[in-house]
Amino acid sequence: MRTRHLASLATGACLVALVQVHQASAQSPSIYQATLAEPNAKTPEVSTEQVRRILQDRTAIVIDTRSRAEFEAGHIPGAINLDAPAGERVAAVGRLAGGDKKKALVLYCNGPFCQASRRLAEQLVENGFTNARRYQLGIPVWRALGGPTQIELGGIRRVFKADQTAVFLDARSSNEFAQGSLPGARSAPADDVVSGKLKTIDLPEDDFNRRIILFGRDGAQARRLADVMSKRPWHNVAFFAGTYADVQAGLK
Repeated sequence: MRTRHLASLATGACLVALVQVHQASAQSPSIYQATLAEPNAKTPEVSTEQVRRILQDRTAIVIDTRSRAEFEAGHIPGAINLDAPAGERVAAVGRLAGGDKKKALVLYCNGPFCQASRRLAEQLVENGFTNARRYQLGIPVWRALGGPTQIELGGIRRVFKADQTAVFLDARSSNEFAQGSLPGARSAPADDVVSGKLKTIDLPEDDFNRRIILFGRDGAQARRLADVMSKRPWHNVAFFAGTYADVQAGLK
């Protein structure tokens, strides 16, 4: 009897331990829910998952606090670049918020060690803004976790001129591609990629950090290809939200 009782207690203890491990695992945030968790922060942080939801629901103004050149080279779609001198940044945010200092704001910059969003958020608090938060993980982690990144025409011009290793993917149909595309561009029809008709894309496998720029007939087509690419190991990918005609004219 005593042996059975001890075995029963041991089994019960194991079950309790398993339940506790399961509960701890269930409560642990995923990498998408993580933040930098800075001690003594003056403004709260938001996670990658929260930023995605905010952009989808449009519940806050997402502000890219980096320079205009950095913004043009690649930014979170839907974000607004402040593009104002240091002494005028708080006033510029005020204009974006329509003078409402209770407006929900999310600031980001170049990741955990970048000071731009942290510094501006603190200045906003000092000037009476009450709902400023930071995505302190920033654009590097956004990219690494498969977040789509948008490039502007100015960024495309610089990359096309200066980065000979960059890969340009044309998301238009193979027929449109055959009629002409950007010099050196590779064909990756978005419809064929999404449907699975095109099994592989002509991409470099020697360096998954190579810059890859997607363009299409329009921004929606390029974005469709970007969504597929977000599930691939290449993580330095950006799509252009304009048209092929815009890119063609901009590079002349």
